[in-house]
Amino acid sequence: MKAENSILHQKISSNFSRTIVHLDNVMVVVCDFSNGPMTEPDKLHSHTHEQITYVAEGELIFYRDGKEHHLSKGDLITIPSGVMHCIKTLSKEARLIDSFSPIRKDFLL
Repeated sequence: MKAENSILHQKISSNFSRTIVHLDNVMVVVCDFSNGPMTEPDKLHSHTHEQITYVAEGELIFYRDGKEHHLSKGDLITIPSGVMHCIKTLSKEARLIDSFSPIRKDFLL
């Protein structure tokens, strides 16, 4: 299957939207949060995809595999396949750039 170079904009909720672009084997997702600071972390989850997250704006705690990582603008974190993770925003707004391999077909529905 040949991936198209199209950009998909999704408004998931009133305080979360994402912009998606992908090729056959890699996906980049720009995640915009405006729900901070959060009182509790979002729900822990895992997936089979490898993930690298870059913090473009804001400040947050990234929970990965039972450990807390304080991240702010310019920081990166890796999430191997199958590792439980979630975030808690500390700033009013945050922008994360997530890269996934293989692509998250569940995001394209």
